[in-house]
Amino acid sequence: MLKTSNTSTKTFFENAFKQSLPSEDRVKRLLRIAETIAEEYTLHKVVNLNYICTHNSRRSQLGQVWSFYAANYFNLNINSFSGGTEVTAFYRNTVKTLQKVGFLFHVVDFSHQNPKYQISFEGSKNSIFGFSKLYDHPENNGPFMAITTCDSADKNCPFIPSASHRFHLPFVDPKYSDGSDIQEKTYLATNKQIAGEIYFIFLQVQKKLA
Repeated sequence: MLKTSNTSTKTFFENAFKQSLPSEDRVKRLLRIAETIAEEYTLHKVVNLNYICTHNSRRSQLGQVWSFYAANYFNLNINSFSGGTEVTAFYRNTVKTLQKVGFLFHVVDFSHQNPKYQISFEGSKNSIFGFSKLYDHPENNGPFMAITTCDSADKNCPFIPSASHRFHLPFVDPKYSDGSDIQEKTYLATNKQIAGEIYFIFLQVQKKLA
C-alpha cells in the first residue's frame, strides 16, 4: 500500500473548492457540464464520466480520481473513468500528488511501463483501478459523457462513438515542471484546481437534483 498523505482528502477537497477562482467563462463551462449530468441522472439514475487526455497520465487521471471521490462525498451514483488517444502510464508525479492529499494506492499489476493501481481513500467502501488506457477501453463503461482535459485530445478525438455528450474542460499540463524545483508545487496546484472544479460540478448536480 502506497501512502504518503500530508493532509486529509476531505479537507483538501473542501478547501480546493473554497479557494477556487474560476473565470466567468470557466464557470459557464462547469455549469453546462453539471446541467447535463443532472439531466442524464434524472433519466437514467446513473451517469458515466470519461475524462480524456492524449496520454492518460496526468490531468485525465486526476479528473477520474476526484470524480470517484466526489461521487462518494455527495452520495451520487456517478461512475468515473479516464482514457487517452495513446497509452503511456499513470505518471508517478500524478500518483505522488494524490498520495499527498490522502489517496491510497495499492499496486495490483506491476509493470515498469504501465502499472495498475487500486485506488481508495480513508473510509471508502469501494475503489477504482488506475492505469493508462485508450478512451474506448472495455473498462470504460458506456455510454459515457466525454470530458476532454487537454487541447490535443479535443482536436485528435473529433468523434467518440460511446459518448452521449462531449465537453471540453482543458487544464494546463503540469508536465512542463517535471524534474524542476517547482515540480511538486505545480502538480499540487493542478491537483487543487481539478479537485475544486469537480467539487463545483458535483455540488451543482446535487442542487439541481434536489
